[in-house]
Amino acid sequence: MPSGTFGVMTAEGPNKLSSDDLFKGKKVVLFSVPGAFTPACSAKHLPGFIQNADALKSKGVDTIACLSVNDVFVMGAWAKDQGAGDKVTLLADGNADYVKALGLSLDASGFGMGTRGERFALVVEDGVVKQVHREAAPSDVKASAAENILANL
Repeated sequence: MPSGTFGVMTAEGPNKLSSDDLFKGKKVVLFSVPGAFTPACSAKHLPGFIQNADALKSKGVDTIACLSVNDVFVMGAWAKDQGAGDKVTLLADGNADYVKALGLSLDASGFGMGTRGERFALVVEDGVVKQVHREAAPSDVKASAAENILANL
């Protein structure tokens, strides 16, 4: 995984999380959504990971993280709205630096959203990608859905 830094909302306010702290020595499911509070992301993608968090963790997953090109305040509000609690860590990639480093950015300027991240899910073990699940279209939630990741662990 590329080196980088994410914004995270904590009880004390905005903070940073390095990619090393996220991935080193851990099995992580990192999934990306085009935008917090958007229809498919809020109705299906994030809720699926919240609902399946215990099952994923029973298969050896240490951390489930949701990445979006939004600011840390939006991601914090979305986590609270969705009831993510300690089941899913929401990561802000405010300038799309991380999705660009992954080669998984999406031009959503046609929707007035600028550069975003594609909808995908990665299974990462100790910083090495073991599985890549990319959607054919940004509105699809199939390949990167929690249920599919769970079935492939």
